[in-house]
Order: sequence, then C-alpha cells, then structure tokens
Amino acid sequence: MVVAIDGPAGAGKSTVARETARALGFGYLDSGAMYRAVALSVLESDGDPAKRATEMEIQLGDRVIVNGRDVTDEIRDPRVSEVASQIATLKPVREALVRKQRELLKRGDWVGEGRDIGTVVAPDAELKIFLTASPQARAMRRARDLRADWRVVLKDQTLRDQQDAQREHSPLRPAPDAIELDSTDRTVEDVVAQVAQLVRDAKSRNQK
Repeated sequence: MVVAIDGPAGAGKSTVARETARALGFGYLDSGAMYRAVALSVLESDGDPAKRATEMEIQLGDRVIVNGRDVTDEIRDPRVSEVASQIATLKPVREALVRKQRELLKRGDWVGEGRDIGTVVAPDAELKIFLTASPQARAMRRARDLRADWRVVLKDQTLRDQQDAQREHSPLRPAPDAIELDSTDRTVEDVVAQVAQLVRDAKSRNQK
C-alpha cells in the first residue's frame, strides 16, 4: 500500500509521514532528502544535477545513505536546502528522481511525502493526504528548527510557496482525490493518529 502525503514547507508532512510509517511498520520515502542529496553532490563537486540524480544510489530510512555515505545531517544545511529548491525546478532532475521514487514504491508498504507524490510519483496511491497549516504557523515551526527569526522565514517561505505553485514541472497542488488536513494548532500525535486511522480505513475498504 502507498500513502502519499503532500503539502507546502512547514506543514509538518515530514514528521507526520515518518511517525505514521513508524506506527504502521511502513517504509518512509522522504522525497525532499533525495533532492537535497543531489544538491549536496553538486555543491561538493560541481556537475550536472541531472547526471548526479541519475547515477546516485540512495537508501532511505532513519539515516540517508548516498553512494555508501551517511549524509543525513549534511543535507539539512540551509545552503543545501537553497540549492535543492533550485534544482527541483529542473525537469531532467525531477524525472530522474521520480523514476527512483517509483521503483522504491513498487515493493512493500510505504508512506511517501513531498510536493508531488499524489499527483505525479504515485497517482494511484490508495490514500492521498494534502497537509497544510497557516503561513504563520508553518513559518514559526521552521524558524524553531532553523533557530531563526520567524518573520524572515515567513518571507522566504512565501517566495518558496510561489515557486512551488507556479513551477512548470510538477507544481504543488492537491490531487483531486486527496484528503486535505490542516495541522494548525494540532499536535503531531493528533495528526498522526488521524492519518493512521485513515490508512486502516483505506486498507479495510480495499480488502472487501
């Protein structure tokens, strides 16, 4: 079974997807980590992002392993995130990583999160969630993680939202059959419990 969780930055989709996967015993597909891994490779040894995306061997789980190297912490650097946002607009990079993501999702049960899982990567996913929150709540969450001023984060976030929604390839938007959840003023535990129940309900329907 594939569960697709999409949404804008700061909505909590990474945490919700990871904890839901853990609660259900599913694999966890962090698509953002894949783009960051390509960005790190480009920063370290300048090269063609699409070529690096195609050749990259990546293992996802509690740690992110690229070509045998643990890059879990390095890919969270703000500089890497900035470059990842830029290369995510490149069609050849997206095509290469979508192929890798689809290959992973073919085997077993997965919770995948990103911005185009339910619309592009796994349009046939049994359950699709579009997770969002108010702009201020999202900015404050990311500011805590980055130890930055939330107002500065809000400004950058607004620009990122516009780029994600307006990009030519795989723009950020909910799938027509996605269930929209607003995580503003809700705990992670509360949202995870709801998503996990939706997964169980979907499984039950599929077994009938």
